[in-house]
Amino acid sequence: MLSNVALSVLDEHIAQGLGGPASTFNDRLKRRRRGLPNYRLIRYADDWCLVVSGTRAHAETLKEEAAGVLATMGLRLSPEKTLITHIDEGLDFLGWRIQRHRKRGTEKYYVYTYPSRKALAAVMDKVRTQYRKTGTDLPFDTLLVQLNRVLRGWCAYFRPGVSSAVFQYLSSYIWGRVIWWLRRKHPRMTWKDLRRRFCGGGWWPASGERELFSPAKVGTTRYRYRRSVIPSPWPTTG
Repeated sequence: MLSNVALSVLDEHIAQGLGGPASTFNDRLKRRRRGLPNYRLIRYADDWCLVVSGTRAHAETLKEEAAGVLATMGLRLSPEKTLITHIDEGLDFLGWRIQRHRKRGTEKYYVYTYPSRKALAAVMDKVRTQYRKTGTDLPFDTLLVQLNRVLRGWCAYFRPGVSSAVFQYLSSYIWGRVIWWLRRKHPRMTWKDLRRRFCGGGWWPASGERELFSPAKVGTTRYRYRRSVIPSPWPTTG
């Protein structure tokens, strides 16, 4: 809440700026012909990204401009966290990796969004921590409840993106961790008996109450086009 209050000055500054979200389509075209930048601000609490259609020099100028606006609120940009980058080089934002790539088999380039390496490492660390702190003296269902809670939330967040390959990788990882936990719990049980008892004769772990959540089965919903589905907070010009 405090971030939203403090950074509202930046929202207002960008909203009122020439080339900002209040500019009309024709205004933006005129600015481009004159070599001037157009820009948009994406902000969630204290995480924000200024998207600039222009040169690196334009981005540098807008960065200094934003720093000046924030200074009026006693805030400053963090040198470690502030990055100016091209979309072809990509950036990490709110756990997502956002980068433009050539589409396989074509010469066309598109912007893709997928879970960042840091986000994947974080959820893998949560899984690893959970199965380590869940003692083998506890029922198998206890481990499944804890892991499913983590995995469902993570996959729901990253579902609207190019996440299928990451989901497949995560499924393989958690399968190995859970099987390792079961082998520790039942060291004398043969692999055949373990599969029969805890995988229903198949390969995917499950207890009598529930099945281990599989990220690989989560369908993705890519390329949501906002347009007017979500009302814009910016004032419109007639």
